[in-house]
Amino acid sequence: MKTLFKVLPVFILSSFLLISFISPVEKASYKCMIQLKNYTGEGAYVVISLLNPAGEYEETIYVQGKDSEWYSELGQWWKFYGKHRPDIDAISGATISGGERTISVINLPKDKIDKGYSIRFETAVEDQEYYAQDLQFELTTANLKGKKEGTGFIRYIRLLPQ
Repeated sequence: MKTLFKVLPVFILSSFLLISFISPVEKASYKCMIQLKNYTGEGAYVVISLLNPAGEYEETIYVQGKDSEWYSELGQWWKFYGKHRPDIDAISGATISGGERTISVINLPKDKIDKGYSIRFETAVEDQEYYAQDLQFELTTANLKGKKEGTGFIRYIRLLPQ
């Protein structure tokens, strides 16, 4: 019992020091406008993901479309998300229909900018196409400004720092 009283304060102090050195990841907020091309049919599901320098999924940044039964239609992302099924704080609202636009706030980890990471926008529409890389670009300070053109359902996106 005496040993416990000797070890316990050391354990508590070392735990406190360890926790104080572990800082939460600092995020940068951006307004993200997504403008879709004109098309007919159901609304598009859009997933924004962070990819590491090796091109592997690291984090889901944002999901446009809240009906999770259709997430498996986003095949590449589903292989990552479907295995782990983490809670996604970034799910927002309904899908976006053809020709419409939406503006959302996305949070990007500051420590990944200019470090070889990429942002990928995937889109899928029920009974139509799935674009695994509708839009993808390296996460650099320069790339986080201005307008980027999509190759699938996305006409373009525009990011603005908040």
